[in-house]
Amino acid sequence: MITVQNTINAPVSKVWEFWTAPEHITKWSFGSLDWSTPYVENDLKVGGKFKYTMAAKDGTATFDYEGVYTGVETFLVIAYQLADNRIGSVHFEENGEKVILTEKFQPETENSESMQRQWCQAVIDCFKDYVENN
Repeated sequence: MITVQNTINAPVSKVWEFWTAPEHITKWSFGSLDWSTPYVENDLKVGGKFKYTMAAKDGTATFDYEGVYTGVETFLVIAYQLADNRIGSVHFEENGEKVILTEKFQPETENSESMQRQWCQAVIDCFKDYVENN
């Protein structure tokens, strides 16, 4: 499993909303400023599907990040299974007016674990910046 984490300086209700609402996801779900997430669908319930389309701004690459939710406990944890059957989870640990956000997921085999960890950490860092500045 790969684990990435950051502490978000915001209440858990805001962190949860910004993590799960499509209108927010499109503004933070990328690992660098030369990428964007132009399309998001998110049915946040057990059995509900999600799909994020990520695209390089220069048009050279695009991919879909999609799967099904296998567990949802509001303000605590979101568990999922990706389209390629890998599993993962996002944990929201409330700590006063801060939230420790931790994502754990099975790596895929095309890219190195190091690259996957760096990309996902960058996404969580973008999320932190977005939440704390909006």
